[in-house]
Amino acid sequence: MSRVIHVFRQPDRFIAGTVGEPGDRTFYLQASEDVRTISVTIEKQQVAVLAERLASLLEEVANRFGADVPEVAPDDLVDVDPLRVPVEEEFRVGTMGLGWDAESKAVVIELLAMTEGEVDETVVLDDTEEGPDAVRVFLTPAAARAFAERADRVVNAGRKPCPLCGEPLDPAGHICPRQNGYRREPDFTEG
Repeated sequence: MSRVIHVFRQPDRFIAGTVGEPGDRTFYLQASEDVRTISVTIEKQQVAVLAERLASLLEEVANRFGADVPEVAPDDLVDVDPLRVPVEEEFRVGTMGLGWDAESKAVVIELLAMTEGEVDETVVLDDTEEGPDAVRVFLTPAAARAFAERADRVVNAGRKPCPLCGEPLDPAGHICPRQNGYRREPDFTEG
């Protein structure tokens, strides 16, 4: 069966979002253009890495190519709306690609479906017939900045970290490894 590549050259929307409660969230990336919407499942850490690498790419593009890259996302591109429903997973993301298309002056993000074996790097950002299904999104530098900022907010909107060990605090409680499984009793003796 031949590969399917969903291309969004001028997306109306490209966002990171979640479904579920903190501690039990499923992360999605969702691209929309006209009436077409595609959602892919992604790991929280992948969202964080994508946002971080995107910020680095934007810095490099501004320096090397002189592209107009805003320091912060323009207000009109800030998207705080939830994912479009119904959220139907097209595939689970395995490999991600990131690039700059100098011709269209756009950031290109490619999300490849998870596969059993290794992914040949030559299929990333390429239109070859063989390889995993993919979603390819072209973003202006301002839209890429807006995506990265939202992705950071989504990743950091989960459970608060424990002040001692940094692990996420569960609503039901937390056994902190720094306390070695017990709480220290207050010392009421005078000394």
